[in-house]
Amino acid sequence: MRTITSRIPSSLAVLFGLAILISIPAVMGVKSEDFKKCDQTSFCRRLRSIATKQEAAPAGSFNSPYSLSEASPLGEGAWTWALKSALYPEIKFELRVDVLEQGDGIARIRIDEKDSTTPFKRYNESARWALLDANPALSSSATLESSSGKSIISYGPASSGLSLEITHSPLKVTQLRNGQPEVVFNERSLFHMEHFRIKDVEKTEEILSDSEQMVLKGDQMDRSWFEDSDSDMFEEKWKKWTDTKPKGPEGFSLDLTFPGVKHVFGLPEHASPLSLPDTIGPDAYYSEPYRLFNVDIFEYLADSPMSLYGAIPLLHAHSATHSVGVLNLVASETWIDVKHESGSVKTHWMSESGIVDVLLLPGPKPQQLFEQYAVLTGPTPLPPQWSTAYHQCRWNYNDEDDVLEVDRRFDEADIPLDVTWLDIEYAEEHRYFDWDPKVFPNPVKMLDAVASKGRKMVAIIDPHVKKIDSFRIYSDAKDLDVLIKKADGSNFEGWCWTGSSVWVDFFNEKSWSWWTKMFDFKTWKESTDALFIWNDMNEPSVFDGPEISMPRDNIHAGGWEHRDVHNINGMMFHNQTSRALIARETPARRPFVLSRSFYAGSHRFGAIWTGDNIGDWEHLAGETAMLLSNNIAGMVFCGADVGGFFGNPSHELLVRWYQAGAFMPFFRAHAHIDTKRREPYLFEEPIRGYLRDAIRLRYTLLPVWYNAFHDSSLTGVPIMRPQYAAFPEDEAGFAIDDQYYVGDSGLLFKPVVTEGAESTQVYISDAQPYYDYFTHHVHPAAAGQTLTLNTPLSTFPLLIQGGSILPIRSRVRRSSPLMWQDPVSLVIAVSKEGKATGQLYLDDGVGYTYAQGEFVWRKFDFDGKSLKSTNRSPSSSATSGVASTAVAAYDENNPWAQTISHVKIGDITILGLSKRPSSIKGPDGQLNWTWESGVAGSGRKGGAASKLVVKNPGVGVVSDWEILFD
Repeated sequence: MRTITSRIPSSLAVLFGLAILISIPAVMGVKSEDFKKCDQTSFCRRLRSIATKQEAAPAGSFNSPYSLSEASPLGEGAWTWALKSALYPEIKFELRVDVLEQGDGIARIRIDEKDSTTPFKRYNESARWALLDANPALSSSATLESSSGKSIISYGPASSGLSLEITHSPLKVTQLRNGQPEVVFNERSLFHMEHFRIKDVEKTEEILSDSEQMVLKGDQMDRSWFEDSDSDMFEEKWKKWTDTKPKGPEGFSLDLTFPGVKHVFGLPEHASPLSLPDTIGPDAYYSEPYRLFNVDIFEYLADSPMSLYGAIPLLHAHSATHSVGVLNLVASETWIDVKHESGSVKTHWMSESGIVDVLLLPGPKPQQLFEQYAVLTGPTPLPPQWSTAYHQCRWNYNDEDDVLEVDRRFDEADIPLDVTWLDIEYAEEHRYFDWDPKVFPNPVKMLDAVASKGRKMVAIIDPHVKKIDSFRIYSDAKDLDVLIKKADGSNFEGWCWTGSSVWVDFFNEKSWSWWTKMFDFKTWKESTDALFIWNDMNEPSVFDGPEISMPRDNIHAGGWEHRDVHNINGMMFHNQTSRALIARETPARRPFVLSRSFYAGSHRFGAIWTGDNIGDWEHLAGETAMLLSNNIAGMVFCGADVGGFFGNPSHELLVRWYQAGAFMPFFRAHAHIDTKRREPYLFEEPIRGYLRDAIRLRYTLLPVWYNAFHDSSLTGVPIMRPQYAAFPEDEAGFAIDDQYYVGDSGLLFKPVVTEGAESTQVYISDAQPYYDYFTHHVHPAAAGQTLTLNTPLSTFPLLIQGGSILPIRSRVRRSSPLMWQDPVSLVIAVSKEGKATGQLYLDDGVGYTYAQGEFVWRKFDFDGKSLKSTNRSPSSSATSGVASTAVAAYDENNPWAQTISHVKIGDITILGLSKRPSSIKGPDGQLNWTWESGVAGSGRKGGAASKLVVKNPGVGVVSDWEILFD
């Protein structure tokens, strides 16, 4: 939902003092002037100028002023060095390096100011919230050797050849594998940490006008390289707001260089290509750095480095020979410049506050990067199975009758639906938790009616709390003293949907148990176990605040300023809401909480979506790269508003949105209050049929999606896998960001994003045949080929990679929970060698008994002569380092397996066999089957694939079995 709209109630507009907003049209485009650029932000302006001077300086004239003393051991796997800057010899810094026990060679570099003569300290708690363990166990095998101004740490598995070479003067840190540098810290001497100082007693420099440089007294190093005069260092004004900056300048910058690579990925959330283009230099694609600063931005540009709603400071660098990653645990506003240069990619990170806390992920392939990130931040827990199905949302469904009408008409149109959503208008005066009795007089009855069909509902709970004593949330929070404070210590007030509002400080531990109680069924009596939650506006969005957000000098628990924790703020709200839903039931059931704002680690608490997009072709085209970027950064349960939040898409565009949405991990249609109603049942044929087909296809493929969610819950692997992750040695695919694989299923999908497109091209990396999911046309194996596929409005590219076995449920019911006893069909697309593999994971879909072994996990193997189903051991797929994914030993007689022991394999379709079998025998004897001649997967020509269908094979989803082909 959006902060400013023509539908703001007039009473709120008057209070707002912004009546002019009433005349703003509903669709107006992003107002870039509401958000800062780097040169309008004092710390970014100062720190970015270091690189500008370095670029202009004669070769060899620009050296880092930072140097190290000798190492001091802290115990196994950890060392510190005193770090000194020649700019300010009296200021003490410290460099610390840890080598982690888990993750096959993760190194952690921290730098902080020590023993400051001021009362200030740097924010150092990002790891507390982002990581599973803020201080992970350290390696007992890492060793350090020092010689001639260097410290060399050897670490990681014996076969990895990993080392960290630390040059003492000038400071430089290089991660190497087998002697080859892969990450270099401070290669360009751009590292700089502004020290704490008291403005009134600063005696070592003259602060001149903005256009002049600092002048030093005596013979100290010229500081003008690093610290231009800046009148905004102690107080910064922007438009009508003043940031008091009580701690003065505390920004820091660092440069990270990745030798031997041409592609870097990550830094979500941005509407940019997956392979990040340059922001500086002669080939700059953008004129501004990538900005990580969570903001409420609507109708965002479809291609821009501007901030969006989330910020994950994770970067992957990739080449055909190696992959490395960096996680920079900083929660303050951060800008990142990217520059490709002479066989390497150079990055420059500039942050407003905090410490340097960088974790180096060694790879050496994308698969290991995903697993190493999961070691640190945890994988995405299994969500409720129903949440992976179709969601219908609108701002707003008007009343109970409207909700039940939508529910009924989906059934009439034979379109499945799992979740109906309510936006802000369900709440009386936008007092979340309080249903408006005028339009929702009996919410429990409504919820029960929806739940009777296996469906759920989601209602919004935003972080802004209406400031009125009669509202229990406000009065409780005020009495508990858990509200965010202004710089003067009074409770912060701002404007949002509720009018005058306050915000709970979820960094304050006193708020946690209270917030949990708010969701208890005894407290929130008008909720049921069929109601789940949507956390919107949690960047936080403050209508009358700077950049539509909260003043940076606001104060959180522990005395930290909002500037220090801004990008984590939304995750704290998401975290506590998720925990509250878990606590409301015994035994606990899996929560579903959608968040708009996120940070590293947010994936542990639920799903996110890409915010207030536009229903146009440009935004449809851009969503895939955004979702892929989220996926590689661990935020796998993500999606975009299908149809676009703003606008009224044409019929063609809406169909293409639904086809794309059916292959997003989070599949939700959503629309602005001023758009035309566009529920799929409202359209005439054939449009309704196209929309129905896309939604029903999602339900057919739900077992494939649940497999992908399960794999991600074990090792952190993406659900949407970009080309570079699936084929890390194929350079031609590294920059491709408009197609992807669904987990390890072998399904390759590409949305059609061009108006009027009758054909679409798909790139194939590997030398395997690919089968059209709909027509079974086989494209012969040829690595590096580009296929041109017919894509009239009724269809889109969906290919099955040769060698894959897909479990599907052909019988689609009105909601996914009603399908749990239906048979599972297998679609086998043979490789050019005539073989295929696949899997099927099942559990109860709602609880946590799977952690005690109550699940079914099958492996399917077809070798041309037999098809086998065997137990798939959890330990064979879980990475040893992802401790949180430990699963109880599997027993096929577990209670859940017994519950579904009657569920059968309905039929088996095998595509691409080279010859017709003479007989097929199952455990109970000869089976019935049909054969259609066609092209073999091993052939050199394309055409309709041969098709063998085994009907009712008499085998189940629980036990081992084998079918023989003669």
